[in-house]
Amino acid sequence: QVQLVESGGGLVQAGGSLRLSCAASGSIFSPNAMGWYRQAPGKQRELVATITSEYVTNYADSVKGRFTISRDNAKNTMYLQMNSLKPEDTAVYYCNFYRFMRTIRIGPDYWGQGTQVTVSS
Repeated sequence: QVQLVESGGGLVQAGGSLRLSCAASGSIFSPNAMGWYRQAPGKQRELVATITSEYVTNYADSVKGRFTISRDNAKNTMYLQMNSLKPEDTAVYYCNFYRFMRTIRIGPDYWGQGTQVTVSS
């Protein structure tokens, strides 16, 4: 089992910045990937960014150049630095964890409870 706890959400004006954190605990075996997903009211959950245990990253086109995903494996913590925030970034942001082999996911996905990010115009 893996437990994930997000923090760092809040209310910010457009153009501002926030840093989200996701603390993981439990059976954290490599290789694995962690990622941030977000879901706005009435919308489907969408990928924001992912980062593997080997620090390979992937970003949604909508956040490239504005968001930076990182992780500290010693602390089992993942971060999302969000700059130049836009109102359309408003959503609940969820932390995700999964294990993989040769790019194929193995075992279940794990999810945190989410943290609310609200960007005012």
